Amino acid sequence: MLERTTTAHIDAPLFADIAGDIEISFEFFPPKTEKMEAALWTTVQTLAPLAPRFFSVTYGAGGSTRARTHATVARIASETDIPAAAHLTCIDADQAEILDIARAYWDAGVRHIVALRGDVPQPGQKYTPHPNGFANAAALTAGLKRVAPFEISVAAYPECHPDSPSQAADLDNLKAKIDAGANRAITNFFFSPEHFFRFRDRAAAAGIDAEIVPGILPISNVAQTRKFAAMCGAEIPQWMDRLFENLDNHPETRQLVAATVAAEMCRKLYAGGTRQFHFYTLNRAELSYAICHLLGKRPAPTMA
Repeated sequence: MLERTTTAHIDAPLFADIAGDIEISFEFFPPKTEKMEAALWTTVQTLAPLAPRFFSVTYGAGGSTRARTHATVARIASETDIPAAAHLTCIDADQAEILDIARAYWDAGVRHIVALRGDVPQPGQKYTPHPNGFANAAALTAGLKRVAPFEISVAAYPECHPDSPSQAADLDNLKAKIDAGANRAITNFFFSPEHFFRFRDRAAAAGIDAEIVPGILPISNVAQTRKFAAMCGAEIPQWMDRLFENLDNHPETRQLVAATVAAEMCRKLYAGGTRQFHFYTLNRAELSYAICHLLGKRPAPTMA
């Protein structure tokens, strides 16, 4: 008989008896074509029965998807029971223009804004505020609160925003956004639970008591994920990078590996007390749905 050297944690099935007491939300990007819109709507309909807190819709660099973002948000708001959250950025627009967009969202019944500084149109380009615009997401948040009592989510960076001179400066910026009226922070994606736990502790020590929700990116496209990570300063651990080697021509296997890696990380976050998760879906449902299922989240029973 083999000597028992395992701990109780290792003995226990990883996803056994999880209470399903998590709160979730999902992020989409606005589709460019009718085919992409049909695929997105299939994703929306697949994820809606999980009763997420909200669906959010991104805003392209430099405001490049403004009309498509508005159309997608409006459709979610009108055709589902899930609250829609519209991303809004400071890039390449003056304050009056941005606040007019916010008023239009409020008039359309949208009550939740994800307020962001925004990405510059060209990678590597230095961010320069619009001469008559909002200087940053904290100023945008304060401006939105003057328009209407929006629920506001802002961004946080467990591994530090690439434009921040230090982690301390990055936390100061996050605190400024919360102090300006933001309800919660949603983190950039990360691939090590320790990054999130250390960031959560630093935020608490800095006096930030708002909800901090981990952003989860299941890897559906390895090359794309590497590009995203390089742009936003997220580390891909070498062990994880190696797991995806030689899988370019094996999409089904790649999906299984991606779901396994992301689900295990979410399980560790759950064990550390996390009960809110925000999924960057890239407009696909299966990976996020599988992870939610493993964490005990099930569709509400339907009445016969």
